[in-house]
Formats: sequence, structure tokens, C-alpha cells
Amino acid sequence: MTKKKDARVTVGLACTICTCREADDRKGISRYTTRKNRRNTPIRLELKKFRAYCRKHTFHKELKK
Repeated sequence: MTKKKDARVTVGLACTICTCREADDRKGISRYTTRKNRRNTPIRLELKKFRAYCRKHTFHKELKK
């Protein structure tokens, strides 16, 4: 049996503000996973999620595959 292509996929979200590019910062990148429907939302997903290190809500964008 072959599996059909699902409309719902699991996508990863990464923080856009706190990317932690500095070498002395060892907290890592804030990442979340969520599911989206490909037919209803063909564009990249952007949600406001909580960043524990910064203690505030920041925008998280969908990662490239």
C-alpha cells in the first residue's frame, strides 16, 4: 500500500528576534513545532510564541525544509 500525500504537515518554527548568534550566549535558538494544512495556508507560517530566555512573546517563522 502506498501512502497518499497528507494535507497536514509538521513544520518547525524558529525565533526571528533572538537568534543567539553571539559566541558567549549558550542558550540556543528558540524552536517550536506545529502542524499546518498545506491547502489552507500555502504561505509560510508566522506565529507569536513565548521565548523563555527573553521572557517575552516574539515572532517565530516557519523554517525551510
